[in-house]
Amino acid sequence: METSVTPTHCPYCALQCGMNLTPVAGGGVTVTERVDFPVNRGALCGKGRTAPALLSPALRLTEPLVRRDGVLVPASWEEALDRVAEGLTRTRTEHGPDACGVFGGGGLTNEKAYALGKFARVVLGTSQIDYNGRFCMSSAAAAGNKAFGIDRGLPFPMEDIPRTGCVILVGSNLAETMPPALRYFTELKENGGTFIVIDPRRTRTAEQADLHLAPRPGTDLALALGLLHLVVSQGRTDEAFIEARTSGWEETRAAAMAHWPEYVERITGVPVPQLRDAVRMFCEPATAMVLTARGPEQQSKGTDTVGAWINLCLATGRAGRPYSGYGCLTGQGNGQGGREHGQKADQLPGYRKLTDPEARRHVAGVWGVDPDSLPGPGLSAYELLDALGSDIRSLLLMGSNPVVSAPRAAHIQQRLESLDFLAVADVVLSETAALADVVLPVTQWAEETGTTTSLEGRVLLRRQAVSPPDGVRSDLYVLHQLAARAGVEKGFPVDPEEVFEELRRASAGGIADYSGITYRRLAEDNGVFWPCPALDEQPDGRDGQPQERNDRASAAPHPGSPRLFLDRFATEDGRARFAPVTYRAIAEEPDAEYPVLLTTGRVVAQYQSGAQTRRVDELNAAAPGPFVELHPRLAARLGAGEGDAIAVVSRRGRAVAPARITTSIRPDTVFMPFHWPGEGRANTLTNPALDPTSRMPEFKACAVRLETVRP
Repeated sequence: METSVTPTHCPYCALQCGMNLTPVAGGGVTVTERVDFPVNRGALCGKGRTAPALLSPALRLTEPLVRRDGVLVPASWEEALDRVAEGLTRTRTEHGPDACGVFGGGGLTNEKAYALGKFARVVLGTSQIDYNGRFCMSSAAAAGNKAFGIDRGLPFPMEDIPRTGCVILVGSNLAETMPPALRYFTELKENGGTFIVIDPRRTRTAEQADLHLAPRPGTDLALALGLLHLVVSQGRTDEAFIEARTSGWEETRAAAMAHWPEYVERITGVPVPQLRDAVRMFCEPATAMVLTARGPEQQSKGTDTVGAWINLCLATGRAGRPYSGYGCLTGQGNGQGGREHGQKADQLPGYRKLTDPEARRHVAGVWGVDPDSLPGPGLSAYELLDALGSDIRSLLLMGSNPVVSAPRAAHIQQRLESLDFLAVADVVLSETAALADVVLPVTQWAEETGTTTSLEGRVLLRRQAVSPPDGVRSDLYVLHQLAARAGVEKGFPVDPEEVFEELRRASAGGIADYSGITYRRLAEDNGVFWPCPALDEQPDGRDGQPQERNDRASAAPHPGSPRLFLDRFATEDGRARFAPVTYRAIAEEPDAEYPVLLTTGRVVAQYQSGAQTRRVDELNAAAPGPFVELHPRLAARLGAGEGDAIAVVSRRGRAVAPARITTSIRPDTVFMPFHWPGEGRANTLTNPALDPTSRMPEFKACAVRLETVRP
């Protein structure tokens, strides 16, 4: 009997690498190369290769759990769902709908994210919904919306990167976070282009660069302003482009000129000659790109920082043209689609604003509810978590592990413990799920069909390859059952394609328009780039239902939009907006008590909070636990040697991990990966100071002191 091969995509990062899955006797699947998918062309990192390990019943949840006498014990699905429904209903009755919170994840498929947002607003009637993607890309999203009128990770496909003249990569260690992407930068150099990396550490990615700038954590804004100052003073601006396609230049120019190179060197620690080299390398070729990641974005001024890097592109005419532009390297597997379709506090499906009356009317028409019944915007992710146990008394959480991933994590753990009721739907018993009153075991990537949206804005189809264990159900089943228990019998189908068909209608006419995308197209075309409107259908302007055009038979499908802004930007007048920003310090600068800067990040063998990857033997062998990376000069002052236990102490708590001594980090900075719980939990230390626009916490820079822990 011939064994079927299922083409699908990796469950981890936003690169969404293509892979083939083949079922094996006794359960599980094997992974083989899928060379037809253009993004990774068959290449996979260790996380992708070992992803099938999590399909083993020994490593994951296979039956619901409920808390009895303080202990989680197995229960039937009926009992577990009844308990969740009762907990949420009791809270609504006693404290009102906004006392119910919903927290989602950037790993949920588009269908799940859409259904979760609809469930919160239609069934619970709560405004209190957000997701962990707020911790990922929200500053870049806010800056992109301001500048371009649209937020999509990359406005061009990855294949354009090797064809540009220069790339500035800001705050990304993609050699470890998404290794198959590094080939694009290798090809860039092979084609004669140059590659600049900006990172406080000399990472594996920085080692591949033609130029590495190592600023103090939290000073990326000053660095970008200093580069723009040099662009202006050297006469390298593209005045014709500025005049024809932008607005706000004079104010932005004046702000940049206050950041002269020597001043920027004092702030950032980057020597003026390196600043000049970066400007020359960026401006000499006809085309160039700036790509940012979490480094400049996870700051209390992340929106302004990304805006400053966009300014550099606009001032030099490196935007809205082939092989040029600004882009963001999204982190989570569906961080892009997750916020486009309704699990973000202020958005409705199609990237519509929740405060826009027309958007509310359209989506309410698709949902069959009164627009006035939809709640307004709620709290952002950290603010929502911080309100647990006080304003928010019950929480439904899907696909996130804030006990490890949230800033000021010990405090957030306490807030979760103070809830009247907590229900968690997840694949594994994460540190957050272990605190729950009810834990629901749900399907994962290879056991279900659904769509995700990659960092390119490419909507992809993940296909089911195997059946889940008997005791496991899908998140869509959970929402369907909870809605039914709340008296909402229709509107929450279990079939993902049926959900996607409704998502298409809800997104029609929005910024993130998926209405021209179908499962069939995704299967045949290796994905479709949004926006992709349905040319043969238009919303009728009254109830959100599609209205057929008379020329439907002759209308060709929209091809999708792999490259944005080549003719106009997505603003009302088609012009990009400069951001007149100035430098300001991080929320918590070092002082006599806390003299060192902490920055955080990832390692290649683990992913996000590690809830899944820490269960895979091969990955644990490569990265068994946390560490503190510090410079030899800093280690000498402490009297610490390689492997010695180091306590890192901030105003929020204390973490302990072995020393890793290296010259690849600045002497005034230490680095910790954030994948582990317990005493080595890096996010015990991090600062929840929020960006005023994006509400992104300042993960990337806080003041700490170091202590050597003696046996």
